Amino acid sequence: MMSFLLCDDHALVRDALAGTVRTGWPGARVTLANDFPAAWEQGVLGHDLIVCDLVMPGSAPLAGIDRLMQAAPGTPLLILTGTEDDTLLLDLLDRGVAGFAPKTANGSIVEAAMRLILAGGRYLPERIAQIASARIGDGSVPAVRDDMVRLSERLTPRQINVLRLIAKGQSNKEIARALDLAPSTVKTHISQVLTCLGATNRTDAAVKARLLDLI
Repeated sequence: MMSFLLCDDHALVRDALAGTVRTGWPGARVTLANDFPAAWEQGVLGHDLIVCDLVMPGSAPLAGIDRLMQAAPGTPLLILTGTEDDTLLLDLLDRGVAGFAPKTANGSIVEAAMRLILAGGRYLPERIAQIASARIGDGSVPAVRDDMVRLSERLTPRQINVLRLIAKGQSNKEIARALDLAPSTVKTHISQVLTCLGATNRTDAAVKARLLDLI
């Protein structure tokens, strides 16, 4: 049985998240927490996925997330946030969170993020791609490579496999069959690959991957 820990200090958000889980994963066990101390307490019990608001009572955001990850090592963590603080987002990624979902996102977007993460991927916001683009725009070749390397390090092993098949010219359906994934999951993986590499299309992603010795 799948198990989800959903953490938010607003009852309406918790109920909406629980509804998304029960619709997408009928029969899943759902545990709710309304502050960081409750999240820490429940985190140690073991779950397949934790979804957590970044700002809750009981702790400062980064300290709260750090302690939650210590309580549930190895459990993927999806952060709910409305922040556009680039430094904070990168700090959270460096800590190993599995991705972000906007607090304003509808249930289908949150469900897609959950499914990608449960499939071994990361759900990254477009802001990360914008940060990379801004840095690359100065025309400095070393800076381009440094930024590409930094972002490419956020690719999961599954996304690297998808990237290898992209470079071989395989279609989404062919990749789905080869990796035993749903076509929609492959599409989401490809979107994240393009974001992480700052690539404009599949061909560009393959070229950059070869330059970085990823494939």
